[in-house]
Amino acid sequence: MTRQIARIDQICTAARILPVIRIEREADILPLADALAAGGLHTLEITLRSALGLNAIALLRQQRPQLCIGAGTVLDEHMLQQAVAAGAEFIVTPGCTQALLEAGLQSPVPLLPGISSASEIMLGYNLGYRRFKLFPAELAGGVAALKAFAGPFGNVRFCPTGGLNPSNLQHYMQQPNVMCVGGSWMLDDTWVRGGDWQRITQASAEALQLLV
Repeated sequence: MTRQIARIDQICTAARILPVIRIEREADILPLADALAAGGLHTLEITLRSALGLNAIALLRQQRPQLCIGAGTVLDEHMLQQAVAAGAEFIVTPGCTQALLEAGLQSPVPLLPGISSASEIMLGYNLGYRRFKLFPAELAGGVAALKAFAGPFGNVRFCPTGGLNPSNLQHYMQQPNVMCVGGSWMLDDTWVRGGDWQRITQASAEALQLLV
């Protein structure tokens, strides 16, 4: 677990902003990833919310080896195994179960489990986890929740996702227990459907600029 925590820290520190990506068309995979990378986002979470998620992970690992590609919306052990087989370099879940947390202990790539309460943190903490995704961040208490968690869980750090956008991004990143943030505001459906890759690049660069 020490190795996995160190790897998650490395990934999240490098990412700062983790785009949460749902792939709807195969033709979008490479140009979308290129647009994000051109804007400075080189660590991508490809969700398994669509049938193209696993294929996208495999294609990006093959065609864009300079990017760090993870799998999101992993719900059970089977999906975790599929994501690892596709080449995912890290795994993100929206919540946690005992079975999935235990599977993560045996995974060759690190697992970032989703939580929304102190009880869920304790479930993972008992197994050695110290890094979590706070989801859905805004609905789960947002910055106030992160400040509250900092007391009893002083050595735990989070990647808040869900409801983040340029207007609240800085406030989250100012919290000492936040290692990076996740979101999809730079992936407006209209831009993706219209192939407006330059707008996605611009939105990504603008978000990173807020953190300078």
